[in-house]
Amino acid sequence: MRFDQHTVVLLVRPDDPPELPRDAADRLQDAHLAHQAGLAEQGALLAAGPFLGGDDERIHGFAVLSVDPQMARELFANDPAVRAGRLVAQVMSWLVPEGNLRFEQVPVPRSMLEVASGD
Repeated sequence: MRFDQHTVVLLVRPDDPPELPRDAADRLQDAHLAHQAGLAEQGALLAAGPFLGGDDERIHGFAVLSVDPQMARELFANDPAVRAGRLVAQVMSWLVPEGNLRFEQVPVPRSMLEVASGD
């Protein structure tokens, strides 16, 4: 059997993330979303999104990338939420049977306003 290899990033909250005022946290979240949208526009990000109601609330989000793990580390080192210490990127390779997954190009929200608008 043949396999496709993707790079996966788990975005995890550290045990001691810096506290931010609500408006600063909102701006940081918008910057994080804009960063991911930029990665999608470059073709590096195939899919991404938050987790809800998981057993481990520290695991915040998931991303699948078309680049190798080292490049994913470099790209996520530039994520504003990672740089601010609010998230940590855990990078790994993921193997799935060849052709099992297909990724479509869909718009990625650049801000929480876009998320809230539902468009």
